[in-house]
Amino acid sequence: MSAHQDGPDHRHRRPEGVDDKTVEALGSLSKALEATERARGRLYDFHQLTGGADLELDRTVRLLREAGHTEWADRVETEILGRNVIPGHWTFQIVEAYDRTYYRPFQELERGAVDELAEGRDHLYEAEMKEARRTAGHPHHTARPGPGET
Repeated sequence: MSAHQDGPDHRHRRPEGVDDKTVEALGSLSKALEATERARGRLYDFHQLTGGADLELDRTVRLLREAGHTEWADRVETEILGRNVIPGHWTFQIVEAYDRTYYRPFQELERGAVDELAEGRDHLYEAEMKEARRTAGHPHHTARPGPGET
């Protein structure tokens, strides 16, 4: 095995003086941020699905009119088409508010904690778990990619 694969790279080595509890706490903070990333993705799903449904209502209104159901077409058009999903908000405004008031501050706090407490080194908890779980010398358990691998 070549030297580049023997252990974690510098970016994933615990800085001197960083204790186990700090590594664990930063791992926990990272895990919480990852859950927030997933929640944000679901929020974008909500945004796109709701927008797609609203656009489909144009077709609904047209078909109801073509079928002679003018009253129902009018109801769909005035009661649901373009309706706020919560008072005063379309979904894009909810996404923007989430990003501004929760997601970005969370990202910034996590980055600040990693920078200050671990010299900016990400994923120390995971890197140490990888080291503990890999089989030394096994070609599929190398610490990091070899030359030309990503």
